[in-house]
Amino acid sequence: GTLSDANDTDTLNGTAAKFVATAEGTALAYGSLVLMALLPIFFGALRSVSSSKSKNSSDMPETITSRDAARFPIIASCTLFGLYLFFKIFSQEYINLLLSMYFFVLGILALSHTMSPFMNRVFPANLPNKQYQLLFTQGTGESKEEIVNYEFDTKDLICLGISSVVGVWYVLKKHWVANNLFGLAFALNGVELLHLNNVSTGCILLGGLFVYDVFWVFGTNVMVTVAKSFEAPIKLVFPQDLLERGLDASNFAMLGLGDVVIPGTFRHVILKKNSRTYFYTSFFAYIFGLGFTIFIMHTFKHAQPALLYLVPACIGFPVVVALVKGELTEMFSYESSEEVLPHTPRLTHFPTVSGSPASLANSMQSSASSSPRRRRHTPSNIYIHPAIL
Repeated sequence: GTLSDANDTDTLNGTAAKFVATAEGTALAYGSLVLMALLPIFFGALRSVSSSKSKNSSDMPETITSRDAARFPIIASCTLFGLYLFFKIFSQEYINLLLSMYFFVLGILALSHTMSPFMNRVFPANLPNKQYQLLFTQGTGESKEEIVNYEFDTKDLICLGISSVVGVWYVLKKHWVANNLFGLAFALNGVELLHLNNVSTGCILLGGLFVYDVFWVFGTNVMVTVAKSFEAPIKLVFPQDLLERGLDASNFAMLGLGDVVIPGTFRHVILKKNSRTYFYTSFFAYIFGLGFTIFIMHTFKHAQPALLYLVPACIGFPVVVALVKGELTEMFSYESSEEVLPHTPRLTHFPTVSGSPASLANSMQSSASSSPRRRRHTPSNIYIHPAIL
């Protein structure tokens, strides 16, 4: 992922107009990006711990093993370069139209899931919460097979309704506020749903993506080209001309969601170790790394690969603390409890979209764990492969 500002170009609308931001506008934009990056990391990590403690095997999140982590940069590179070729060969307008429709559906489901805990708290107790089921079957008798089985309730419908309004707003206007609502929902779900089985796997993942990010940003123009051509809510943006133009501002600083989700998954495995010291240390490390990225970008006026600075900070700070406390061996030998469970899903496929609307993002079901004859999709998942973030 990259961190860039409007001094390069307008990153959301694709215009090439130069813009010189005021000191106040720059500070507001960068500060807002940092805050938006921290929110899904913190709350996503907390929610991921809750989901990992679930006794329901269908609620178990996706676990990234060391093998997955090692090949992830290769998958990400192929995906990124494939998108680059698509934008070079085909019309950018039609590609982004298809992507808008795709992310319209995913964004509604992700935002609905994000809103679900809040809706559970504010939903009036005196109002009936009716249960609904949408069922499609194929065949008859013993050969009957469930194709779709959605179970939802009144609270789910309210969340879907609100999310749909945001989705229509995004498709029609491509407004930066709607973009950020979807982006934050994707980031929170990503941090919540992707689990690392141990710290060593996190180091492999971050190390591989460190090389990936540096190569595609500094070695080629591929990353920046795709980021500025890709009109989808896979980046957080904030206008540097907000003070001058209000909500109609159009000169944006940008942070890719991969720079939020990937470090966030590393922080999550440390949180599961039940050590607040390491969690807050890694949290501070992320703030330091992102702040240093912003400083370098602002100084040299060039888009930066954020993981170049985030990876050393997110790994280095906890390692130093572990050395001081004499717990380095213990930290790297710690194994996530989900890893020993036989039903734990693995990141070996691209999951499909199905399940209860408010909880579609709650879990990543392994296809091997489902019956080929009768498959119940309650709940299942919504997932965006992080290779495109």
